[in-house]
Parts: sequence; C-alpha cells; structure tokens
Amino acid sequence: MTDPFPHVVRRGEGAPLLFVHGNGVDHRLLLGLDPVFAASGRWERIYLDLAGFGRTRALEGRAGLPDLADWLDGVVDSLIGSAPFAVVGNSLGGLLARDIVSRRPKQCLGMALLAPAVDPVRERRRLPEPEVLFEDPRLLASLDPRDAADYAELAVLQTPDNWARFRDAALPGIRAADEGAMGRLGDLYELPAFADDWESFERPVLIVAGKQDAVVGHEDQRGVMGSGTAMACRRQVGAAGARPLGGRARSVVESAILEGGVDVHPQ
Repeated sequence: MTDPFPHVVRRGEGAPLLFVHGNGVDHRLLLGLDPVFAASGRWERIYLDLAGFGRTRALEGRAGLPDLADWLDGVVDSLIGSAPFAVVGNSLGGLLARDIVSRRPKQCLGMALLAPAVDPVRERRRLPEPEVLFEDPRLLASLDPRDAADYAELAVLQTPDNWARFRDAALPGIRAADEGAMGRLGDLYELPAFADDWESFERPVLIVAGKQDAVVGHEDQRGVMGSGTAMACRRQVGAAGARPLGGRARSVVESAILEGGVDVHPQ
C-alpha cells in the first residue's frame, strides 16, 4: 500500500486516465476538464492530490522531487496496476507525467501536458517577461487582500469570470497546501535525467502552452516534442500563468483531442 495513500476523486468508467496537478494547488484545478473526457464515455478519470497537497498527507523524510516521483509511481501501482492508462499533467504535474511515461512506456496510452514544467529549476527556464493583457483594479480592490495578491501574481486576464475560475479551482488548493512539505520539495527540486523516447513511444502526445506564461514558459516545451506530438501554443490560454485551465484552455484541449486527431482511446 502506498504511504501516504492519496486522496482520489474517480469519475466514469473505462480505461484509467490519471490527472496530475502542479505545485501549490490540488486536484480541483483539473476538474474543469472533466466534461471534455466524459463526453466520449471511454475513460475512468482519476484525479488525485499529490503528497503534501489538498487532502493527501505529506511524505516523510527528505520528501524532495525524486521522492515525490517515486511515490507517484507507487500510486500508479496501487490505483491502476498493470492496466493500460493515459495521463494528463499540468505544470509540475507535466514533468511528473513525463517521468511516469518514461518508466512505463508500454503501459501508457498517451499523455496531455498542459503548461508543463520542463526544467524544475526556474533560473534555467526560458521565460517571457510577465505580461497582463487585461487589468481590472476595481476587481482586485474588491477581493480579500490575500486572495487579490495570489490572483494578481498569476492572472494574465483579470476579469470577474476569470477570477471565479481561479477562486473555485486554484485557490482552495493554494490554501490547503502543506507549506512545510512545499519547503522540503523546494530543497530538492530536481529529477534525475530521464529520456523521452519519442521514437519508440507510438502514442499521441499533446502539449499546450501559453505565450504569456511567465512561470514555466512556452519555449522549453518545444524541446521535448517528438514527431508524433501535437503542440498548441496560444496567446491567451486560461486563467493564470502556469494554470491555463479556464474556458480557453479547455477549448484548446477539446479541439486537439476530439477534433484534431489526438483522440487517445483504450484498445
């Protein structure tokens, strides 16, 4: 049994589809994508909270990024076993998704990487200058100061609808995160090198990036693309920086997966 066992939300029936969120949030960030994958009726969607986030206890001991990656691999054993599965990862979850696929290439049906972190070390990332496409000082002034600061730090589009998505999907995980666990994770925030073996990985891969993403960027992602990879890079993607999971990002994912030939389905 994996320790700690993750908090998991399961929806639907079919082939397992694992959703892996990023640093500082929890599974609720990805729930907005559920209708996209529910529509086909092919997937059992598995949303989990990583160790130290949401309702999952923190790892004991060193608890750095290599330990979190090993823990996630154990979670796949516990939740999925040897069954074929696909994975969706956002931000740090995108890096963890690639690590999982590198360990289980024959088991994985495909993956979608949404604003994925490529290099855990921020100083080595190629990042655009922070840019806000639409500012709304009145909106920020109407919010609790702590909420306003968290939102303004990441929001590319400051609008009431955008704030509502951030409030419902991102903010609960931000507030629930274990700061001690995040500190230990940050102390060892690198993974051992692993290879994306695109030549032998004959499954669909989708990468979505945002041009205003000043957290994980959009240039480094091109370096991990294989010949079978579809990449969507949009000027405006989603609610906030490395968290592009609002209506815009959902439409990009839906178009790419359901209309663009990146329809990963169980065999």
